[in-house]
Amino acid sequence: MERTGSRGRGAVRSGLLTGISTAAVSASAAVLAIILSRKFGHGVKTDGFFAAYGIYLALVLVASALRVVVLPRFVAARHDGRLAPEVGAWSVALAPPLAAALVVALVAPGTVASALTSHAASAHVAAQLLPWFVVSAIAQVYGGLVASALATLDDYDWAAYGFAIGSVAGVVATILLVGHGVAAFGWGLALNGFVSLGIPLAELVRRRALGAPRARPWGRLVELVEGVGVPIALQGLYVIGLRFATGLGSGRATTFSYAYLIAAFLVAVTAASIALVATVPFARAGSTPDRVARHVVASAWLSLAPVGAAAGVFALAGEPLVRRVLGPSYGGGTGAELGRLVVYLAPWMVASTAVTVAFPLVFVRGRARWLPLLAAGALLVHVLVEWAGRAAFGLAGIAAGLAVTTALVLAALLLRLGAVTAVATGVLAAAAACGAVACAAFGLPRLVVGPFAAAAIGVVLYAAVLGAWRPAGLRHAWAYVRALQ
Repeated sequence: MERTGSRGRGAVRSGLLTGISTAAVSASAAVLAIILSRKFGHGVKTDGFFAAYGIYLALVLVASALRVVVLPRFVAARHDGRLAPEVGAWSVALAPPLAAALVVALVAPGTVASALTSHAASAHVAAQLLPWFVVSAIAQVYGGLVASALATLDDYDWAAYGFAIGSVAGVVATILLVGHGVAAFGWGLALNGFVSLGIPLAELVRRRALGAPRARPWGRLVELVEGVGVPIALQGLYVIGLRFATGLGSGRATTFSYAYLIAAFLVAVTAASIALVATVPFARAGSTPDRVARHVVASAWLSLAPVGAAAGVFALAGEPLVRRVLGPSYGGGTGAELGRLVVYLAPWMVASTAVTVAFPLVFVRGRARWLPLLAAGALLVHVLVEWAGRAAFGLAGIAAGLAVTTALVLAALLLRLGAVTAVATGVLAAAAACGAVACAAFGLPRLVVGPFAAAAIGVVLYAAVLGAWRPAGLRHAWAYVRALQ
């Protein structure tokens, strides 16, 4: 019994530490966004920054997807006593495509930037930042590989420390160098990448878990394409939406990007952290459709509970909140629109949460050669969805388009896992319960007090109602995650 309790506490501790680290990474991005807004306002320069940042996010998603692909392989390799050469094989296999991306960013940044935005001034800013962003992203990719190897050794601490310290170092460097212009954001992110890689890599080397490949590593590239296709496509949905947003006028792409970053932060701190910590023990125990459904639904309950509170805050106090944080350029209609967009992105957060947790399970059950086709199909469909959404509802339609296409990707993944009905029922129940509590907890105070007071009261009421009610789904979710390890 003591052993089981220790493992349960270890799982909770790892989840909390990973969540704190993820929060530090996302918080650093938020701080950089605040510095960008207060220094450069709301217009073509910030549009250019976010055009380049979309490429950075897409490449960083390779790091997240890589962890999903390699974790089951590393678990098996450790069991067979060949973890070090397996890590080495993946390190070598990643070099050619990452080197190609770096060459493109160094040789033709202007060409890439021009395809990302319709404004010449925005393209110039994006071209300045792209080389530095790509360098940082490459370091993050290798950092994800190292973190996966350490996770196989049941060590989540050093990767969490590296990501957190790297994020802080990047922010500090940007603040010190921001007087040199927008390029300071690229320098800061590059430093972030090197620190995030260096700290866990030192521990991996100390534990002798990195060695020369024993066989040709190029077959891993096929697995990599299968693994990164969907995550890159999901990030591509945002890039496509951003491109449509630029057609609505100067600064609209920036407003959309800030709302997306806030929503993505909530998904990253909750669902991404749970998926990272829970995938290895899930893989060890094997998978069935029933276990898949329980795993995804439990993770969705734990993720959507805080998302409901955040959506309530932005629904009531979005405009004054973003104006005070991002500066006067986000007052009035611009700030109010940003706050509404976060709420409009709530359906996307629900779908994205389920995708984040379900996607790794596809690889636990075996390779999936059909995933690149799913990725390509999602991007093609999304162009049509966003075109229709923008024509009908502007930025709100673009936000809705993200939810529609992400939900289609989720349905395809669950179909492969044999858990469509069970997961859909459970996730919708979690979303409905959290949404209903949020509407009551935040809506009733707003009838009698101002937006800030109502938001503060709403957070307290929301937590109190969920704590007192303790819906069965939430109780089962907490018990499942604690018992997983």
